Amino acid sequence: MGKITKYLGVAVKGACMGAADVIPGVSGGTIAFITGIYDQFVGSLNNIDATAVKLLFKGRIKELWEHINGTFLVSLFAGILFSVLSLAKLMQYLLTWHPIETWAFFFGLIVASVIFIGKGVEKWRGKDYLMYVLGIALGVVICTLSPTTTPDALWFIFLSGAIAICAMILPGISGSFILLILGKYQFIMGVISDLTSGINLVENIIIIGVFAIGAVVGILSFSKFLHWLLERYQRQTILVMVGFITGSLVKVWPWSNMEAIAQSQFPELADLPSDVMIETLPGFMNQIEMHYTGAIIFAIIGFVLITGIEMAGKIIAKKRAE
Repeated sequence: MGKITKYLGVAVKGACMGAADVIPGVSGGTIAFITGIYDQFVGSLNNIDATAVKLLFKGRIKELWEHINGTFLVSLFAGILFSVLSLAKLMQYLLTWHPIETWAFFFGLIVASVIFIGKGVEKWRGKDYLMYVLGIALGVVICTLSPTTTPDALWFIFLSGAIAICAMILPGISGSFILLILGKYQFIMGVISDLTSGINLVENIIIIGVFAIGAVVGILSFSKFLHWLLERYQRQTILVMVGFITGSLVKVWPWSNMEAIAQSQFPELADLPSDVMIETLPGFMNQIEMHYTGAIIFAIIGFVLITGIEMAGKIIAKKRAE
């Protein structure tokens, strides 16, 4: 009974991580740190190595399971999966019908993340600002040059899964934020939402399957490179990352996608072909409500949420050190 309770607790912590990773700007890695499982989580992932492969091919499944801390990982990912499936429909609804407030909430989350990650770098020097500016330039270039819509082809879904999963192990940056940059956040949330509703079941299972395979490949390969990078160039990596997140705020600006805002307020536009809608949009501009007050309120809520999470993490870390 003790083990069941223990791993049920791990699943609950996984659910919290999943909820965080659904929201751009909130890091599942941060939640893992706050709940005290970060080291175990990263250690278990790093144990999926050459030794694990040898044990698998030798058929020594029990030893393999113990080597990778299998029960812990299964419990954790079960919680993450449950949370993601539960929240995807809500996020799809909010992005469709309340895009300004939702993106403003994301904007507040990410601004707070930038501040707290930046504060983690002590005694900024001249070259640190250079790395930060380099990261900003990289973020702006990628976000402004990348198309609003990216390919829905399976190869790109695979690539998105491989890159996004790496963010899960980094406190301060979320997998959904990476999907946002890649232009695949709303698409993946929509697929998961349709999957839970039984819509286009076979097609959506294939998409999620390819995304999951990409995630597995990413976590087994890219994550090790990230660990190597952080071990040898931690300061520079964090500075570029903070700059990149700052620059990418252009992608999260609440009024950057007027087409989506117009569709949320005038559903009849959604039924028009894309080119016709773009031609029709100027006639609706004077009627579109910008919801400035709501955007400010939700941006503040997002900022306060991250502030609370980060402060909780510091308090917990301080208590552990005592």
